[in-house]
Amino acid sequence: MFTLEPAKAPTFYFIGVTTGQSSIMRVFPRWAEALGLDAVMKGIDLPLHAPAEMYRQVTGFLKNDPLSLGALVTTHKLDLFHACKDMFDYIDPFAQQLEEVSSLSKADEKFCAHAKDPISSGLALEAFVPQSFWKDHGGEVLIMGAGGSSLAMTMYFTQEKFTGNIPRRITIANRSQPRLDSAKEVLAGCGGQTELRYLLSPTPADNDALVSALPPHSLVINATGLGKDAPGSPTTDAVCYPEDSLVWEINYRGNLLFKEQAEAQAAEKRLHVEDGWTYFIHGWTQVIEEVFHIQLDKTDLERLSEIAKQA
Repeated sequence: MFTLEPAKAPTFYFIGVTTGQSSIMRVFPRWAEALGLDAVMKGIDLPLHAPAEMYRQVTGFLKNDPLSLGALVTTHKLDLFHACKDMFDYIDPFAQQLEEVSSLSKADEKFCAHAKDPISSGLALEAFVPQSFWKDHGGEVLIMGAGGSSLAMTMYFTQEKFTGNIPRRITIANRSQPRLDSAKEVLAGCGGQTELRYLLSPTPADNDALVSALPPHSLVINATGLGKDAPGSPTTDAVCYPEDSLVWEINYRGNLLFKEQAEAQAAEKRLHVEDGWTYFIHGWTQVIEEVFHIQLDKTDLERLSEIAKQA
């Protein structure tokens, strides 16, 4: 176990693995100043798949320390939720279905767990996917990777409010079967008019074949972590994209080989290639809104994005 010192000032925490290396540690103080927030940021580093007792110690500390306002959770979203779900006074519907937590906050004397990915990924998608894209063209979605981001995106796409303008098929491809089985279990009941496929795709060449089989006007997403958490790409340089399609690399930093591979075909195939910057901004600001009980508008988000770029 480790020691967590009581906060001496209102504190917003970042729970990750190597939080000190993240640019958010430089960005947040500037955001706080711009928004008039009286708070500091502090990182809490935990090893991957830490013991349950460690997650419970951190969660109990945040819940009970008066000046600890809340936290954004990254890599530990699934493990922390499963270790601590009995400690939350409120769990939002997305967190219940995904069985993960990305936001810890306090409201009305309740300690709250939220899963913000379906919202933040949706906002990022709405920024570059044309409004009636699926209705007009009937394309498909291929998501490489079966982690929490992939599940959140699938939940976003298949909401009832989009009936009539949804992908005809979403394929989640992953290199290991257990993750696919877990994804299928979590997403049971989702889909509606959208066909959901879960395909084992252990090599980049397998992913190449899935990409080339897509119809025009499709969306291809790298949600594997390759390019940020580890070098490489889920596809090879020989990948062949369908014409008039969208390509999303959800990472915004690191060696973005997947993005470069798509950009090499962008002119010939009329591709729109997007990185993960907007996703990063929405991921943080969604949690900031929850923790500090504020509402940010489009102007605020544009200003925060510019501040982050400068930092």
